[in-house]
Amino acid sequence: PHISSDVHLIPAHPVAGTEQSGPGAGFSSLFHKRWAIITPKNGTKKSAVQKVVALWEALGSDVEVMEPDHHDKVLAITSHVPHLIAYNIVGTARDLEEVTKSEVIKFSAGGFRDFTRIAASNPTMWRDVFLNNKEAVLEMLGRFNEDLTALQRAIRWGDGDALYDMFVKTRRIRKQI
Repeated sequence: PHISSDVHLIPAHPVAGTEQSGPGAGFSSLFHKRWAIITPKNGTKKSAVQKVVALWEALGSDVEVMEPDHHDKVLAITSHVPHLIAYNIVGTARDLEEVTKSEVIKFSAGGFRDFTRIAASNPTMWRDVFLNNKEAVLEMLGRFNEDLTALQRAIRWGDGDALYDMFVKTRRIRKQI
C-alpha cells in the first residue's frame, strides 16, 4: 500500500518513569519536567518534527531533538550502563547472601537501595535495550571499565589525591544536575 508523503515515523524517547512498567504505572505528572528526546531520521520534514515536539511539550516534557546515533551514546552512559551496573551489583549481593548470612540486605544503605530500585525494572525491556543498542553500550562499558580500573589502582596504591580529585569532579557534576 502507498503511504502518504505526509506520514512520518519520528522516534521519541521519553526519559521518564519508574521501575514499574505498563499502563497501570502511569500517573498524571509522569512527563512533567522530564526530557523527551526526539530522534528523527535525516530528511524528515521539519513541520512533522515540530508536531511531535509540540505533543511532548503539551504533556509537560522538556524536548531535545538529537541525531539517533548521538542519542544512543548519551543514553548508553546516562541510563543503560547504570542499569547494567545495578543489575550486576544486586546480583553480586544476592550471591553473597549465603556467605554473609543475609547481612547484605539487612544493612543496605541508601546507595544500595537505589540500585535495587533500578534493578527492579522490566527485564524484557532492558534485555531489548541492551541488545538493540549494543554498540553504544559496549563502547561506554569499555570507557567505564577503564575508569574503574584507574580507581582500583588508586585504592591499591593508596593514592588518596587521585581518589579525592575524582570525587570532587563527580560531586561537582551532581550539583550541576
